Amino acid sequence: MSNKTSTDLLVLTASNGENLKLAKRFVQIEKNLGGKSKLCDLTTIDLPLYNPRQTSQEGFDQAIQSLYSLMISSSRWIICAPEYNGSLPPVLSNAIAWLSVQDNDFRALFNGRPIAMASHSGGLGMELLISMRIQLTHLGAQVLGRQLASNNNKPASDDSIREILECLRQMTPLKI
Repeated sequence: MSNKTSTDLLVLTASNGENLKLAKRFVQIEKNLGGKSKLCDLTTIDLPLYNPRQTSQEGFDQAIQSLYSLMISSSRWIICAPEYNGSLPPVLSNAIAWLSVQDNDFRALFNGRPIAMASHSGGLGMELLISMRIQLTHLGAQVLGRQLASNNNKPASDDSIREILECLRQMTPLKI
């Protein structure tokens, strides 16, 4: 497996709880593998609720542009999110809505980008992972076939995290 000295990896978290801890584990294990990564906690970004009638707000444009720039400059992503009511957490869904309108092509940010998914949820987290896979695939992403589902009864192992990182490192962003 490839062991690059620098990996352009962004680890996004849509929770300030267990998924933030999980995201930090991805960052640490990536560092142990010799790669570089950045952590982005979506819960720290104050995004208003997306409304197609109001696509610009004073003071908000800088926050979304900073997030968009961070994400577009990272060739691979891992998204760590909890399951909310059988689907995506609102902070993630809202961020995706805002990000998809920052370009004339709503798929531009996601198209061809390798993305892995992970979850620590109170239940199994499978509805979240299925929902996220459907949405990310619709947006044109290359979603890694392997995903990580964990909870208090089945914690994520370092070996599983490492294997997901190694698979993701082998994926090349598609030129679309």
